[in-house]
Amino acid sequence: MNTIKNFLESNSIYIVLIIAIIIWIGIFLYIYRLEKKVKKFEKNN
Repeated sequence: MNTIKNFLESNSIYIVLIIAIIIWIGIFLYIYRLEKKVKKFEKNN
């Protein structure tokens, strides 16, 4: 348990960067899927 605490304390910037990258990937995937749905809707109308 002590090693995990030491790792998180010494590498906290990397943990924050990984979380930020995951959030950005999620945003881009959401926008991409939304764009596909809009294009499909426009094609039908």
